[in-house]
Amino acid sequence: MAIATDYSSAHSLKVTPSSGEDYTHYKIVKAKYPTRFFGTLFAAFVIIAMLQSILTNSKWGWDVFAEWFFAEPVLAGLVRTLLLTALASVLGFALGTALALARVSKSPLLSGLSWAYIWLLRSIPLIVLLLILNNLGYLYETVRIGVPYTDISFAEYPMVSILSPFAAALIGLSLNQAAFSSEIIRGGILSVDQGQLEAAAALGLSRRRQAFRIVLPQAMRTILPTGFNEIIGLAKGTSMVYVLALPELFYTVQVIYRRNLEVVPLLMVATVWYLIIMTVLSVAQYYIERHFSKGALRNAPAPLFGPLLRRLFGASILARPPFPAVFSGTSVPKAGTSKSSFTQWRAPGAIRIHGVSKSFGLLKVLDNVRLDIKAGSVTAILGPSGSGKSTLLRTINHLERVDDGFITVDDELVGYRKSGRTLYELKEKEILKRRADIGMVFQSFNLFPHLTVLENIIEAPVSLNRLSRPEAMNLARELLVRVGLSDKINAYPRQLSGGQQQRVAIARALALRPKVLLFDEPTSALDPELVGEVLDVIKELALSGTTLVIVTHEIGFAREVADTVIFMDAGKIVESGAPDQVLNRPANPRTAEFLAKVL
Repeated sequence: MAIATDYSSAHSLKVTPSSGEDYTHYKIVKAKYPTRFFGTLFAAFVIIAMLQSILTNSKWGWDVFAEWFFAEPVLAGLVRTLLLTALASVLGFALGTALALARVSKSPLLSGLSWAYIWLLRSIPLIVLLLILNNLGYLYETVRIGVPYTDISFAEYPMVSILSPFAAALIGLSLNQAAFSSEIIRGGILSVDQGQLEAAAALGLSRRRQAFRIVLPQAMRTILPTGFNEIIGLAKGTSMVYVLALPELFYTVQVIYRRNLEVVPLLMVATVWYLIIMTVLSVAQYYIERHFSKGALRNAPAPLFGPLLRRLFGASILARPPFPAVFSGTSVPKAGTSKSSFTQWRAPGAIRIHGVSKSFGLLKVLDNVRLDIKAGSVTAILGPSGSGKSTLLRTINHLERVDDGFITVDDELVGYRKSGRTLYELKEKEILKRRADIGMVFQSFNLFPHLTVLENIIEAPVSLNRLSRPEAMNLARELLVRVGLSDKINAYPRQLSGGQQQRVAIARALALRPKVLLFDEPTSALDPELVGEVLDVIKELALSGTTLVIVTHEIGFAREVADTVIFMDAGKIVESGAPDQVLNRPANPRTAEFLAKVL
């Protein structure tokens, strides 16, 4: 489909003032704010007074400051501080990520172990932890490498030779950092909408891919501000290793001023170096946050020092090329060149639902549901809110585990393996593989906001090794032509309207070439003006022979497109049949009552 709007008439409109007077050359005088002016004047006075006091007071000892600022011992201490900060940050956040993922794990023992580590390390003061590590040789004199719980030993080393002051400081800072960073990362993970996990699972992405490609990149916007606070705190906290007599920046400065008694100038040496470190980290934080803001804002934040960089290097230094420079090749179809309908890549699947029941606590949502859906058919599911429509749809691709019964697609069980008269639930990896044959379009779109339209569509086919990256990009371009969005290939979801987002979601589901395509109220989150865009795409899909199961409130659409209409109430299929029979001559009084209210 293609949707075009004629804006040509807009250019012919002219705005004419009500009077004949020409306002184009009037001088504009901006409003004046005396309070703001005097506030600015006061701030300038305070700054000038402070600088004058600091720079003219000889007791600050700026000559001593200049003498020691680049002194070799100070620079050596600075290098140790930077090294400890960098290594402890990397190790601490790597371990913190593992701890955070363990905290949200479904394994109670693993989650409990992670919680215990965090509880313990956050309870112990850093200075106590450093002293314990430095005296670890008292508890364990040697480190033995061999077979556990036997006398077989391959090598043995004294603890004091392994755990130097620097190693003890690095280990202590990393362990302490991991405990605090894990909670920051866990908070970021919990901030990601649950729909993102469901969308990733519906596409068949592995747990690891879900975590590192979908969840953590989105969580970074929450993690980064607090995470950088921790890193900055760590850079200053390295001064704590003075208890190990390790000559980092602060300890080195202490040693020097104890010898020459120039306390204030030497403290200023350390202060200025810490200010420089914090400034560099703050600039890094800005640009990293800017990187992870893609897709979260309609317009990316302006580069820091943008005007200065433009003046020094020209505008090209700040230009950000569009994501896929890969489309310059001739192998990629251009918009408008595809004349065919949605290509039927795979034979459509038949669905059989065998006595499925599902409860949430005491509430029975599905009650012994039985249904056969023919391959290539279009089935519309109607019913009041809370009747179990969406839950039934989600059991088909095993996003919801059933309590009783089972579902097959082309006689292949979804989520289970049959042995005799017993069903064994498959492991998550195998469920994800089978789920990829059952595409799903969600009510709230659930596009990945940090990925472009192209990246959203190619993520699953490439991740699951169904297509090579060039093949997936060719397919994405073809699908976007079919849904009328070929010009949005580099856009982020937040830059699209609701109807456009839902059409991208349909293209994303089709990119896996599924046997069955499920729609969970695909138009309910849209403005009435946008509903037609999405319904036109679904109509074209219906004509292609794809097996479609659609939960909808659009009665007219169901009448026009569906082969079978199903009416559900209180978790049961009350009535099913051809659209003309169910919608015009319902056999069940409950169906007639519902239709009388909505028609």
